Amino acid sequence: QVQLVESGGGLVQAGGSLRLSCAASGFTFSNYAMGWFRQAPGKEREFVGAIIRGGGSTRYADSVKGRFTISRDNTKNTSYLQMNSLKPDDTAVYYCNTRIGVREYWGQGTQVTVSS
Repeated sequence: QVQLVESGGGLVQAGGSLRLSCAASGFTFSNYAMGWFRQAPGKEREFVGAIIRGGGSTRYADSVKGRFTISRDNTKNTSYLQMNSLKPDDTAVYYCNTRIGVREYWGQGTQVTVSS
């Protein structure tokens, strides 16, 4: 079955960096785009960014553009979210996501906390 497992979250000071990973299994990873989302306490889940299946194109939410970078390694079935210049407003649970047909799949999330 499709599985997405995020890792790499933690506590970091403002201005710091973290790299999140999303390990995928149960489907042909290289055939599908991957997305990253986040949900802060009391807020709705929001789009962070996405990368197409070949990795040649990415797009980002305005709030993270220029600070976050999404990449993927199709040989390792893994997507990455490099987060630089982190701000307290980036505090959230971060999720990776993919859509296969009409169904969306989500990981369990990883907590990122940015202290001021």
